[in-house]
Amino acid sequence: MSSGFNTDVRIGEQVFHVQTEDRGPSHPVIDTVIYQNGRILHRKTTSYDHLSLSVEFGEDALRERVEAQHRGVIDELRSGALAAEIASAAEQAARAGGIQVQLLNPQAWLSAGNVALDVAILRRADQQPQAGAQVEAAIEGALSDDQHAATSDDQGRVRIEFPLPPLGKGDLALVIRAKSDAAKDEIRFSMRSKQKQSPADSVHSS
Repeated sequence: MSSGFNTDVRIGEQVFHVQTEDRGPSHPVIDTVIYQNGRILHRKTTSYDHLSLSVEFGEDALRERVEAQHRGVIDELRSGALAAEIASAAEQAARAGGIQVQLLNPQAWLSAGNVALDVAILRRADQQPQAGAQVEAAIEGALSDDQHAATSDDQGRVRIEFPLPPLGKGDLALVIRAKSDAAKDEIRFSMRSKQKQSPADSVHSS
């Protein structure tokens, strides 16, 4: 049985999302990722393959390890220990060629069972709008794998609306992909239900 924790961490004016997951018995690793605006800025992966066959290593012990790694990465983030790495990753992403997807309403895209995405597509080189990009959105982990598509206008903007599909019981994420000629980009936002909130969420959120 997999387990995971999700926490938003505010440092000054910046908000980071920290997600830690157990990848399950077929891939026995604990994976922690720091996201900002849907982009990965830091990742820590720890194998527990050497423990998985032990009869003394059960679900409670695994959950404790997942939570300990989650809290440890948050502590490193808050202390500034990851500041240089995160700044470098953010700068590298900004300098990269191609296109960049931005969700303009990250706090308000889901309301009353309906999804409404305001998306901007920019050229990475000069941060100018990219017209004519093919944009797709989907809810990863939903019971149906419907893709919803639109094309960016002259201002690089696109709005995609669709009813929230029936959701599965596993990890869920909003995924937005864009493609223009040979360039492409993808962002994702973890979706958390009240039932999946953890002690780490309330302790570390700010």
